[in-house]
Amino acid sequence: MKPKVFFSKQIKPETLSQLYHLLDKQLPGNIAFKLHSGEKGNQNYIKPEFFAPFIDEIGGTVVECNTAYPGARNSSKKHQKLLKSHQWSEFFQVDLLDETGPDLVLEIPDGKVIKKDYVGKNLKNYQSMIVLSHFKGHPMGGYGGALKQLSIGCASSRGKAYIHTGGRTTNQVTTWIKLAEQDRFLEAMADAASAVVKYFQGNMVFINIIKNISVDCDCCAIAEDPCMQDIGILASTDPIAIDQACIDLVYAAKDDPGQAHFLERVESRHGVHTIEAAAELGFGSREYELIEVK
Repeated sequence: MKPKVFFSKQIKPETLSQLYHLLDKQLPGNIAFKLHSGEKGNQNYIKPEFFAPFIDEIGGTVVECNTAYPGARNSSKKHQKLLKSHQWSEFFQVDLLDETGPDLVLEIPDGKVIKKDYVGKNLKNYQSMIVLSHFKGHPMGGYGGALKQLSIGCASSRGKAYIHTGGRTTNQVTTWIKLAEQDRFLEAMADAASAVVKYFQGNMVFINIIKNISVDCDCCAIAEDPCMQDIGILASTDPIAIDQACIDLVYAAKDDPGQAHFLERVESRHGVHTIEAAAELGFGSREYELIEVK
């Protein structure tokens, strides 16, 4: 049976709850809400007040990890300051998963590029995860969605460096240029995503929000303004299906004058290869049933 992906064109806080309940997925224990805190200076990230009604309803903790490149989030002290200035810690209980070490190491015996994933050690305090992804472009990955949140997003600072360099180093670096051949980097992301999915043993829900569609990620302090019109919100229990559905909706938006610019970013970085590699690892499906909700 193809995984279900629920889709609504209504981009409202209440839509998150509506689609979540349609999945009819019971999540046990402590729930981690993985989202993007937004780099300092970024204008496109989705703000905490949008998520607040849904997170307050379900109950749980917003989680993030430090970055591995220069910016306002590459140390716990700076990241905590950013979380406060962006009001995440005002709205929610927030857990910086890798605030202190040592990292939690997840084994990936069947990984294409990396055989282990370094994630924030506090991940062990949660039995379920809801991944709230802002679907948009990305300077290196082509696009960012659920798979990126699972891989780069859940990785510790050391883990991010490990993925970006194709398993060559866990040291923070000053530039990503040519640190890993492009497809190997994308495959390493798929490997890391598989590790987190396996860790939660099916106790996961994925929600992708396709709005503020810039070619740049929320990790960019200087990002292009959105180039496409907002599309909607999707929800699924399959991270591969939901990312594929988002890509398909972008390709279907033929009348959008910004489509070509966005797709150039995705295609020039071989972005769909992350989805291809993830499907080959077998933790989801590129085929899905899209169910539009009015």
